[in-house]
Amino acid sequence: MLPILTVTLNPTVDLSTSAENVAPDRKLRCTRATADPGGGGLNVSRAISALGGHSTAFVAVGGPNGDKLVHLLAEAGIGLSPFPAPGETRQSFTVNDQTSGAQYRFVMPGPRWPAASVTEALRRIARAAPQGGLVVLSGSQPPGVPEDFPARLASRIARTQARLILDTSGPALHALLDAGARPAHVLRMDDIEAEGLAGGPLPDRRDSAEFAQSLVARGIAEIVIVARGAEGSVLATATERFHAAAAEVPVVSKVGAGDSFVGAFTLALAQEADLARALQLGVAAASAAVMTEATELCRPADVRRLTPHCKVTRI
Repeated sequence: MLPILTVTLNPTVDLSTSAENVAPDRKLRCTRATADPGGGGLNVSRAISALGGHSTAFVAVGGPNGDKLVHLLAEAGIGLSPFPAPGETRQSFTVNDQTSGAQYRFVMPGPRWPAASVTEALRRIARAAPQGGLVVLSGSQPPGVPEDFPARLASRIARTQARLILDTSGPALHALLDAGARPAHVLRMDDIEAEGLAGGPLPDRRDSAEFAQSLVARGIAEIVIVARGAEGSVLATATERFHAAAAEVPVVSKVGAGDSFVGAFTLALAQEADLARALQLGVAAASAAVMTEATELCRPADVRRLTPHCKVTRI
């Protein structure tokens, strides 16, 4: 199996609890909170581990929350490459309303990064990148990290012949279009992000596939994936286009579906599966993830059961 390094610059300690009814101006008696390591890259590492694979997590940590995060990662058996964050690791807080079923998510900002920390992180990630392996950059960027960080990282790891798998959004995603850097190997986005880049709606899976293939033609990435929610995901290369249908499952929480997809897809690539199979496994993992509570990702038994239901077709 090819070695995998995940990168998380803005991790979090995810706390999750529930209350009978979430209402203002009164004390809310909550259930005992559970704590999980959070942040895009860490969730990808957790999904890879759950599915029987192994990765190393490059993660910026600081302060008592950072110590807590390291402890949670050790409990999960995830290999760790820690980097000193320029401040306290953030927390996020999820409260489920037991009466209505509504979910309230409170996401704190991470510490602001000075330019020196950004430069050192790029150097350290490039040094940690596995020769000929896979590097996954996923999740939000902390305050102070420049929008072109993904493009700069792609250039820095080029010398290791590692392939970059990028799952990003917002300004960092838009900055890729004008970066002129070495393309990512894989770029994944959801349908809303894709429509934002395209400048208009992408109502059909064929529209998503054509847009994804246009990004490949522009040199943004060698493989572009657009997630279409309950419809599944579309993948395009310069010469091929596939759609994998999501399985029909009861939806408990959509949190973690994207990270579960990236984890399963990356693991399949590391095991040298073909793209159609990797896409199918990714969609099965995303389908499995929506069946679990907020901070829980895909369960391997569910992924195995759902994979045959995630039919892959050419577009």
